[in-house]
Amino acid sequence: MLTSKQRAYLRALANPIPTTQQIGKDGVTDAVAQQADRELKARELIKLRVLETAPVSVREASDQLCAALGAEPVQCIGSRLVIYRRSPDKPVIVLP
Repeated sequence: MLTSKQRAYLRALANPIPTTQQIGKDGVTDAVAQQADRELKARELIKLRVLETAPVSVREASDQLCAALGAEPVQCIGSRLVIYRRSPDKPVIVLP
């Protein structure tokens, strides 16, 4: 569980990173979860976009992905969401 200070720190780190993935009309599928898992292993912090045609809201997509991947939700604003999962092998992000 992230503290509010850690969440604010991660939000600041997520601001300049590009959106790497989109959730479309099929919602949160296994393929989306697998791709997000690969990205989390490489970066620890990723930003996704939920399209208007998606059957789930941004909050629901965040909850589903975090539950499937063992990640922490950082932010849901508009159509974007940010999730974080610490790398067990070699963490890149050091939380305050």
